[in-house]
Amino acid sequence: MTAQRRVRVTSPQTRIALARGHRSLRGLREPQDRPGPGQEAEELAATEAARALFVRQRRLAARTLALLGLLLTGLSGLLGALPALGRLTLGGVPASWLLLMAASYPLLLLIALLHVRRAEELERDAGS
Repeated sequence: MTAQRRVRVTSPQTRIALARGHRSLRGLREPQDRPGPGQEAEELAATEAARALFVRQRRLAARTLALLGLLLTGLSGLLGALPALGRLTLGGVPASWLLLMAASYPLLLLIALLHVRRAEELERDAGS
């Protein structure tokens, strides 16, 4: 039986963590696994591309969190500013409850769908 060469597979996040300097990629490789000059440049380019994608996705996540915070605090502020919504009833249900159920959850779903769609676009753009 012939011995097969082992191949190390790492995710882009692992490459980013290794590029930060906590542990060197060379220290993890065995001597026979050392890349050639062209392979090292490819790995560096892939690491930089992954790092750039990670930064863009982190920026997207911050915007999404800000939008979520704005929605939730804005809705709470609206209910606090208009206490009459708690006294007004539609079909025996307070209007404030209806506003929370009928407005907040669909908006949360819309924000989530837009976030996922944009994150997928960022990944697709990074892959091409």
